[in-house]
Amino acid sequence: MNADFLDYIRNFMDRIGIPLEARNEILEAEKKIFSLKNISAVFEKYKTGVMNRKTGFDEALAAIGALGGTLGISVYTLHFIFLINCTDILRASYKKRHIDEQIFWDTMDDFRCKLLECREVKGVWGTFVPLWYAGFLHMERFALGRFQYEERQFEEDTYKKNGIILNKGDKVYNFHIPASGGKFDRAARLESYRRAYEFYGYGEKGGIMFLVCCSWLLYKGLRDILPPGSNILDFMNDFDIVSSTEDENFGDGWRVFGKHYGLPPEQLPTDTSLRRAIAGRLSSGGKMGTGFGIIVFDGNKIIK
Repeated sequence: MNADFLDYIRNFMDRIGIPLEARNEILEAEKKIFSLKNISAVFEKYKTGVMNRKTGFDEALAAIGALGGTLGISVYTLHFIFLINCTDILRASYKKRHIDEQIFWDTMDDFRCKLLECREVKGVWGTFVPLWYAGFLHMERFALGRFQYEERQFEEDTYKKNGIILNKGDKVYNFHIPASGGKFDRAARLESYRRAYEFYGYGEKGGIMFLVCCSWLLYKGLRDILPPGSNILDFMNDFDIVSSTEDENFGDGWRVFGKHYGLPPEQLPTDTSLRRAIAGRLSSGGKMGTGFGIIVFDGNKIIK
């Protein structure tokens, strides 16, 4: 690794707000990796393969993870390093496609989010969801304001409401809610929807845009336990929630309870109003679940 690339990685982490402790640990691991020619060659091989799409993401991650025993570095940390090492090529691709550089940095903030989640849940600086990053590195997912969006085909049966029809296979925009700590109020949400409307070309051609989301945040049971002024409930009101299913186990529990998510319900932390509400539901024998919803957006407002 040359000094210029190490400076790039250092500056990249500084720009997205990686904590100093994590930054220093990752930089030391970078130096160790690239001081060994046979190891650094593996990184470079799979970085090139992944970024030009000639190597499968699964294959690359398996090869990188297999180096952990030799290096004495956690697989979570190795995957994180490999992924951020790919971002110099990604940044050049943004520039080539004339995408605003700020969108690049906003999108890369996901690394900070997942790093902090990994530290909280696994006790290690890194990422335990490396496959998630295929969407970012292949320029299929972008952060536009508070949410992240990706173009998809509608996979459900025909959706009809108030004369609006969405057929299976039609274009929709799936979106995600990163744990960025950013505002989640109505103004922030609408600003994100409008940015997506412009980014995907609807500002020029007009028409309606279909936004879809599948999340525990859309589980209808939340209406029974959250207070009326909750931003989560207000977020739910953006949607026509077309399905809501109860889960036997709260698989997204780590998103709420962090490292404590595996504890019995009565032992879950209750230090926030959300944690108290969900822990109370679970300890009383209730379930959590997942909801799927659709937003019909015209560039200015949600069409109900």
